Amino acid sequence: MPDPNNKFHLSFAFLLFASLSIILSSCKKSRSDMGKTLYTKTKNKVFKDVTPEGFAEVFQKVLAQEKSKLAYPTMVSNFYNSNDHDPIFVMDHLFNGDLKAAVTYYQNAPLHGMDAKLFKADQIAALINKLTSAKGEKTLDEAYHDMAELEIQSANSALLYSNAIQYGLINPKWIYARYYTVTKRPDSTSMSEIFKRTNLKTYLDSIQPKDPQYLALQKALVSGTTADGISQEETKRAIIVNLERLRWKNKPTENKYVIVNIPDYMLNVIDSGKSVLNMKVCVGEGRNKTNSYSLAAYTDTAKIDKPFSHETPQLNSVIHSVQVNPVWNIPQSIVTKEIIKAAQDDKFYLANKGIDVYKNGDKISNTESINWNAAAKEGSDYEFKQKPGDENSLGKIKFLFNNKSSVYLHDTPVKSAFKKADRDVSHGCVRLGNPQGLALNLFGAGENYDLISKDMAADNPDPTTIGLSPKVPVYITYVTCWTDDSGVLQFRKDVYGLDVVLYSALTSIK
Repeated sequence: MPDPNNKFHLSFAFLLFASLSIILSSCKKSRSDMGKTLYTKTKNKVFKDVTPEGFAEVFQKVLAQEKSKLAYPTMVSNFYNSNDHDPIFVMDHLFNGDLKAAVTYYQNAPLHGMDAKLFKADQIAALINKLTSAKGEKTLDEAYHDMAELEIQSANSALLYSNAIQYGLINPKWIYARYYTVTKRPDSTSMSEIFKRTNLKTYLDSIQPKDPQYLALQKALVSGTTADGISQEETKRAIIVNLERLRWKNKPTENKYVIVNIPDYMLNVIDSGKSVLNMKVCVGEGRNKTNSYSLAAYTDTAKIDKPFSHETPQLNSVIHSVQVNPVWNIPQSIVTKEIIKAAQDDKFYLANKGIDVYKNGDKISNTESINWNAAAKEGSDYEFKQKPGDENSLGKIKFLFNNKSSVYLHDTPVKSAFKKADRDVSHGCVRLGNPQGLALNLFGAGENYDLISKDMAADNPDPTTIGLSPKVPVYITYVTCWTDDSGVLQFRKDVYGLDVVLYSALTSIK
């Protein structure tokens, strides 16, 4: 005897399936009147014979031909394959003015330092004019082909423009060898939003940059500003690369953070949107001291990022502690290139600098007895550590944060470098002009800061590590053009040649 419960379950399942099918089909747009709609809008009789099935057949052929030329071939292809090749841009955005508005945005791309040709502005405009004209399309095949072309180019350009404005044209991780800053990039979920917009013009309006820095650089670009000491063309290119940097989603979101701008040789502590402490810094030695890599001649210089070994990386992290009177574990690269050579030239160098030498983990008591000519060939067998003290290269304090490059912010016994205009003199770490001031700002007045101050002044210091709570984010950036608090446009030398690398990448996009 059949189980009545099974009948109930089967009936319920059938009803549920039927209901879902009705809901899904009702959510999908019916294009059965596609030809009638197009004819009504254009008065071109050719469109009377247009059908969704006929369009889909031609669309697939045109997409196959154009796919390799698209910026987002997989995204475009997947969307239309999953949506019955429905021409949403032609049917929903052509006759309400959205596509014309989009063309205007694409034509104005130079206001953002971008080439309008990237977004096929002229091609889309020509197709719009032809499809909306009463006599534009002569045959059904021609109409299908132009509809497919306009649909594909509109989708691809909308995706490309939307991503470029909100995230930048270039992923900095593609072009920079030492870039460790978290940078959000568009994904399939965010990109699919463009297909859901009922009002494309409103959407394009909403994504226009509103940051005052961005708007100030745009104004300088349009007005043809020329910076002191460089040509108008080089000024223009400097503005363009920094507009691109402003589009990257890598900016601090925290209320308080420390930020170092490498080309400016400055550190700022930002709290609630304002600088509450700033100081000079020294950064890693750059490859472009003489500006031999020039934006004015970008086709010949620095197309590929080739960092000098001592360059400070771009990164973001969190300062978690400080070490007062630190021990310097000297990197092997510095040992090989500098320390052993200095020991060869002066047998008292290591003792005078407070540097201990270890081999196989054991400290060597008499470093003057080492044959440094032989050690130069087997330098990797030795470890070198500089004891705390006035000669220590890290000075009296270093600020620690996790990073892949083993860099940190630190004091220095060599203060003369802070008198220089160009302060790219370190091995990669950032030397601080006012380290005790930074400690006071981060820790605040109290027991921990009193201990830091006391230990920094000690005659016979020992290392002391003090945790920072709450931890404070740190950003090491590279910006060569911006407006200051007075609204004055500031330019800095491209000391690492990173502007040149970025400009070359931007101009290579076709």
